[in-house]
Amino acid sequence: MHRLREPDGRGADRYERTAWGRQYASEDGSLREIWIPSIDSVKRDRPLSEIAAAGYVAASGIPADMPYGKRAQLPDRQTELPQRVRVIGVGLGDGSSQVLADWDAAEAKRQFDEHAKDLMSSAADGRQLRPGQDCARCEALSGCLALPRVSGILGAPAPLRPRKRRSVSVSDLRAYQDCPARYYLTRVLKLRDGRTENAAIRRGRAVDAWLNMRHADMPRTPCRRVPLPESLPGLSAEELPAALAMIRHHRGRCPLDGLAVDETVEPQRRLAVYDPQTDVVVIADCDLVHTDRGGTVVRETKTASHHFGERKELVRTYPQLALAVLLMASGVLGGDPRRSRVELEVLREDGARLEEVDPFDALTLDQSRRVVTELAAGWAADETYTAAPAPDFDCADCEARRWCTSARTVRSGYALDLPGGERR
Repeated sequence: MHRLREPDGRGADRYERTAWGRQYASEDGSLREIWIPSIDSVKRDRPLSEIAAAGYVAASGIPADMPYGKRAQLPDRQTELPQRVRVIGVGLGDGSSQVLADWDAAEAKRQFDEHAKDLMSSAADGRQLRPGQDCARCEALSGCLALPRVSGILGAPAPLRPRKRRSVSVSDLRAYQDCPARYYLTRVLKLRDGRTENAAIRRGRAVDAWLNMRHADMPRTPCRRVPLPESLPGLSAEELPAALAMIRHHRGRCPLDGLAVDETVEPQRRLAVYDPQTDVVVIADCDLVHTDRGGTVVRETKTASHHFGERKELVRTYPQLALAVLLMASGVLGGDPRRSRVELEVLREDGARLEEVDPFDALTLDQSRRVVTELAAGWAADETYTAAPAPDFDCADCEARRWCTSARTVRSGYALDLPGGERR
């Protein structure tokens, strides 16, 4: 905690910065440590701003006022600030550890001033409302004008009894459809065993990151006018050519090509709406949202290793399109309906395809409603997440298998008979 001699320009005379983790101090008070745990292995890619903030809390902090519970026991010389601080990452799953920072007090302050101070000031001064996943926990939701309301967007009935407000995305619903237990363990409890992602996932993430960076660059430049990258983070030399081929095929379908300079372009725009019927905040992370001569365009970009099927199955194959259709048809995104559309761009190593979906077409709208309703109905009513995995879901590849009781019933490809006739 940091207390000022008099109120500052914000009218505050006390600031409390906190760092979550295990806190230790030497007997003489000269050294403090903060141990930051991770579920499995040490998280080695923490932002320097996060490390600097934790380090400065250790270097400058004094006991804070606790609204409840007991204050942690500190050494007798607790009021003396340390000469040195360490921030240490710890993996709870494998017992690994790594020193993320080892600074004297002056260096801790310098790192904080350079990497974290402005971010905290922006947070303290910020007045902008940004609807998102945290809206589910917000006590001011009922009176918030920034979160659009679309009753029944999930197509699920109201809960039979009161339950905690939740948030959900199409990715969550697809994970639930594969296996309710996997959804709960990985999406709610955040348990993952840290296994290495396969090449297709790494390639898709690398291509997506490069496109997001390019589409956000100013001045705005179509991708065909920019040279291909020489490397992509996370990809080996053997994996790079396929990713570069996908980027090359994107050039002819880049949404910035021919777009007027006064149009709005928002890569990775997060949309949030509240469904009061189910008391759920629905989240959609769109790859790109931009305006076009008065209309609004949502572009979803996917990477694939094969052709993706017939056009009539698009909203079922890619449920993100179905949700985008419902959001646009509800008026959440605004824009002239005559010029608004949802686009799907599929990039492959040997080519690409761009499809347009009319969110105001009656047949497309009905298909989208059915897709979202089918995905959401079971999830909305479930409270135990004990249903069997989908028949084509392989528990052997699940990142939450070690914590899952359902997976333990599967051995060497045999399905075990369970009480009540259920088979897994």
